[in-house]
Amino acid sequence: MTLLRTNKGNKGLTGTTAAAALALLLTACGPSQPATQGTTEPATGSATPSTQAAPETSAPPSSPSSPAQSQPAAPAPGSAAPQSTAAGTQLCKASGLKATTDATGGGAAGSVYMELILTNTGKASCRLKGFAGVSLTSGPDGQPIGAPARRDTSVAVQDVLLAPGKSGTAVLRYTQAGNYPDCTKTAAAGFRIYPPEDTASLFVARPSDACSNASIELLSIGAFQAR
Repeated sequence: MTLLRTNKGNKGLTGTTAAAALALLLTACGPSQPATQGTTEPATGSATPSTQAAPETSAPPSSPSSPAQSQPAAPAPGSAAPQSTAAGTQLCKASGLKATTDATGGGAAGSVYMELILTNTGKASCRLKGFAGVSLTSGPDGQPIGAPARRDTSVAVQDVLLAPGKSGTAVLRYTQAGNYPDCTKTAAAGFRIYPPEDTASLFVARPSDACSNASIELLSIGAFQAR
């Protein structure tokens, strides 16, 4: 009888111990589930605002720059392409010009180099372009003597705009008639000047010897340049 009670007591103790262990296991597992849910829910909630804010922060930097790129730069004042002021201006005519010469340029090998100067005496601008017709003559109303001036093309032709009172110049060379043994000398009172593309003429007094031989060229003339 005593032995049976002991066995029953042991069985009861074993059952009590097993129940206590099961209770401890359930207690340990039970709180871990709410703790896991509590940590994952805030993380999920915090990820949503960050993904929504990304488009808002990337859009503003691109929007201010695009209008600046599409707007053309304003042209600087006076940056328009320059146009020739001589274009469309009428050619200078003898009636509005004054002719003079300047022989201070010197000479060489029996030649005298001088400037032929045409000055605008009119009230409107005009232009010179090309070569003047130049001949030695017996006087203001006299006929040309010998050959006219040969054109010297070493200087390029250009438009020379002459405002009222302004001048254009061309190089005029006179070769001494004595350089030609076969020259039939004739006294000349000066030069007859025809402005480019004009049939009227001007006279410049400069006494010199001319050659009546049309085959002898004592004169050469260059293209007009701005003075």
